[in-house]
Amino acid sequence: MTTPQNPIYAGYRYPAELISYAVWLYFRFPLSLRMVEQMLAAHGISVTYETIRQWGLKFGRELANRIRWRAPRRGDKWHLDEVVITIAGKKHWLWRAVDQEGFVLDFLVQSRRDKKAAKRLFRKLLKKQGRAPRVLITDKLKSYSAAKRQIMPGVKHRQHKGLNNRAENSHQRRDDASGS
Repeated sequence: MTTPQNPIYAGYRYPAELISYAVWLYFRFPLSLRMVEQMLAAHGISVTYETIRQWGLKFGRELANRIRWRAPRRGDKWHLDEVVITIAGKKHWLWRAVDQEGFVLDFLVQSRRDKKAAKRLFRKLLKKQGRAPRVLITDKLKSYSAAKRQIMPGVKHRQHKGLNNRAENSHQRRDDASGS
C-alpha cells in the first residue's frame, strides 16, 4: 500500500521519502552536504550536494517544525543562574536556564550582568519556549526581578540561594544509574 503523495513534493524526480530522509540526515546529524551525498551514493542514489542543499532550504523548516511538535513539552518551572567565565582574558557572564527536570532550556554569554542582560535572556527564552513559565527561580541578583517586572509580570518569582541549585549544577554530569 502506498501513501498519498504530499503536494509540496510534487514535480520532484525523487520520491518524498528520499527527499525527507536526505534533509533529515543533514539537519539531524553533524554532516556536511557532501557527506550526505556520499551516504546516498553508497545506497545507489545519485544526488548532488547542491540538490541536497536546495532540498534543505525548501523542506528544512517543515522538518524542524515536525520535530519540534513531537518533542515533549518542557517544564513550567525555570531555574536561572549566571556564572562568570573568562574569554580571551576578559570577564563575561554565562547565563543559564534549566527546567525542573534539569533540561537546559537555553544559555547566553554576555559581557554584562545587569537588567538589560537579564531582559535579553528572558526574551530569548520566551521566543524559544513559546510560553512563559509558571514559576521563575533565581538567586538574589536584583537584575532578574527588575527584568521580570517588565517582560513577565504575571510569573511567580522565587529568589533564594538554595532553591537555585538545579541551575547551578546544570553543567555537571548526572549519575541516575548510581542510585545517589
